[in-house]
Amino acid sequence: MPAASMINTMAKHQHIDGREACPFLPPSPQVTRPIDTRHLRESADRGAYYIAALTCAQSLWLEGNPAQAILQLNHALGVDLAAADPALVQWTLPYQAKIWLFTRRHEEGFMGNPTRHYQHLASRMSGPMKELRSWRAWACFHLSERVLPADEFPRDHRQIEKEALVIPTWEQTVSEIRLHGIVGESELLEKI
Repeated sequence: MPAASMINTMAKHQHIDGREACPFLPPSPQVTRPIDTRHLRESADRGAYYIAALTCAQSLWLEGNPAQAILQLNHALGVDLAAADPALVQWTLPYQAKIWLFTRRHEEGFMGNPTRHYQHLASRMSGPMKELRSWRAWACFHLSERVLPADEFPRDHRQIEKEALVIPTWEQTVSEIRLHGIVGESELLEKI
């Protein structure tokens, strides 16, 4: 790679000077990219991957990439951890971090439409822990609707009509998370 290209690539991945870090995520003193965490994804130490995904989300936020940060928080919510896992004791499930990011939608960076994103994610979930991950996505859907203005961040009405999609209520979502989630997760959502 030519030296000029390397410099441009390195400059592209920098934290924005003075950008406020999310207080609900681990600090990221240096740039952390998703590729930096991949080796932990299949690791036996799921807590290490959970914290790495949260740290990567912080770094992406600090770079001005809120949409990518939200995707990393989705990865963290997909990690199979027990409530007593030291990683969760240290850094709780990132629902509050997502709300914090939503409230900073006017800051630098592309956020996309989290409401639409979570509607699609919840209704098209596959893979391990499919049911719990789907309910967690519905919880994030509802949190986004409570924080973000509906006229700027609407639901996907076309999908709702085309697929006859029934969106669960907040109460139903919390109830299902109480059944399928970790101990204390539904209470965490109710406090938020």
